[in-house]
Amino acid sequence: MHIEPGIIDPVRVAAANAVALTLVASQLPSFIKEPVRIVKTVLAAVVFSVLMQSWHLAVGPSELHLIGATTVYLLFGLSPTLVGFGLGLALQTLVEPEDLVHIGVNSLSLMVPLIAVHETYGKRLFAASGTDRLSLARVLRIDAVYYAGVSAMVGFWLLISNDAVPVADWARWALAYLPVFLAEALITFTTVTVMARWRDLKPLATYSELGRLNLAH
Repeated sequence: MHIEPGIIDPVRVAAANAVALTLVASQLPSFIKEPVRIVKTVLAAVVFSVLMQSWHLAVGPSELHLIGATTVYLLFGLSPTLVGFGLGLALQTLVEPEDLVHIGVNSLSLMVPLIAVHETYGKRLFAASGTDRLSLARVLRIDAVYYAGVSAMVGFWLLISNDAVPVADWARWALAYLPVFLAEALITFTTVTVMARWRDLKPLATYSELGRLNLAH
């Protein structure tokens, strides 16, 4: 999902930065109402950063990463995850300062698909009605929507870039994400299911969303 610096012109990069900042700013009122989300955001950024750095592979016009988006989202919720993406990418620029140029571009590649996931399937798992409950099938569905969105976002950035990228190269990169998507779904389901056993413990009850998550009986 990583877009290399220099292939998108500065005007479009500035526009992406503005949109990303607007998305982050739209979440801030919820932090004022619920300050504990600040801690959740820091935790989300740390988990995301560790997963991102744990494995990555250059393929075609972009890179494959272990993102852990669904894991982070189910553990910490929408707002902390959205802001955590931006914070995690900002932390990454400490070791790779050249990535600061495209921080808005790369943030949107993660944020927009997550919003789509939340509005379609994700928020049902947190609904008080409890009609949708966590299962491997539902995690696979959420991850499928998310990675389809990430692939579409990368395709969009390549489409408006200064360098022409053959559609076949983008398709090869998107197809290469299939085993990553399957691995992440298993990691997410296992991690959340195991951690949910201790969701009544004060640290998890306070600093995670596991208490709101509808688990299978």
